[in-house]
Amino acid sequence: MERTSDRPLRVVQWTTGNVARQSIAAIVERPDLELVGVYAYSKEKAGRDVGELAGLGRLLGILATDDIDAIIALAPDCVLHMPLHPDVEQLTRLLRAGVNVLTTASFLTGRAYGEEARAALEEAARAGNASLFGSGVNPGYADQLAAVASGVCREVNYVRVLESFDIGMWAGDANQDELGWGRPAGDPGHADDVRKATAPFGDAVEALAELLDATIDDVRCEVGFAHATKDLDIPGRTVKAGTVAGLDVRWFGVSGGVDVTEAHVRWAVTQELDPAWEIAMAYLIEVRGHPQVNVRVEVLPQDFTSMSLEDMLAIGSVITAMPVVNAIPAVVAARPGIVTYADLPTQASRHVPRP
Repeated sequence: MERTSDRPLRVVQWTTGNVARQSIAAIVERPDLELVGVYAYSKEKAGRDVGELAGLGRLLGILATDDIDAIIALAPDCVLHMPLHPDVEQLTRLLRAGVNVLTTASFLTGRAYGEEARAALEEAARAGNASLFGSGVNPGYADQLAAVASGVCREVNYVRVLESFDIGMWAGDANQDELGWGRPAGDPGHADDVRKATAPFGDAVEALAELLDATIDDVRCEVGFAHATKDLDIPGRTVKAGTVAGLDVRWFGVSGGVDVTEAHVRWAVTQELDPAWEIAMAYLIEVRGHPQVNVRVEVLPQDFTSMSLEDMLAIGSVITAMPVVNAIPAVVAARPGIVTYADLPTQASRHVPRP
């Protein structure tokens, strides 16, 4: 949707959870963005000032609503869609109404939503002349970094993005429910449940292939487990000795029978595991080609061990929200339909002078 003026872009925030609160804080700081509305699922939040809901310590004069028609009537340039679980019907309504959507709800290419939902979203976006874009720190931001890292190569044969973290502090969050921390070793169906829960990384290998101008004709997933060597004190989770405390999940993008892209996550809720795993506490990007490129990306402060749980959770929410917030102008200007980083210029944050 082409920009026709230099006015601030009108933005609606969809939900007011942990990630959305960081998004709201960023939007209201930016002169090129204007927060014009907020959608809230609960009746208790509807009618309350967004500044209060987002914990900003001040009122914004914008009241949350649970009425999707009221959101569409605001004629926003975009909606930042950040629920825990997506609602395809709501997304298609927004897109068909001509509203661009940027989401952190497990979406890059739409593969994880299923082909029927992906086709419906593509059709709605084209009908409304709107764009649908998904990102987050990983999948999303990390894939864009991998593509940029490949820019010094004459050729690329294989790209792997590894996310390797001890996420014990975050294990109690609702988005961890489907991973099965604390399930018995060898529990039937656990690997299939993990594949389902990590399906957005299937999107990632497609999106990364698009950035490399490769065509993926198959996607597969391999799941491995590690187990706690003792009972763990994990906030919000029960993890006993011998139960699952580590996940090693590898999604592969395959072209002509050959693996070309890989999204690899190694998550643990402790470093005392059997078998013992190395946990890098970083994103490790490997570009195999001529020449080979290896990149280590750390997104946590060096002194993160002394931070409070609240501060740690906030950083996780910031790095999830900001790839979407920073992409707003590019997505509003993008072609209609589902778009990925392959359709956008390289995205960056903005400089803010220190006082």
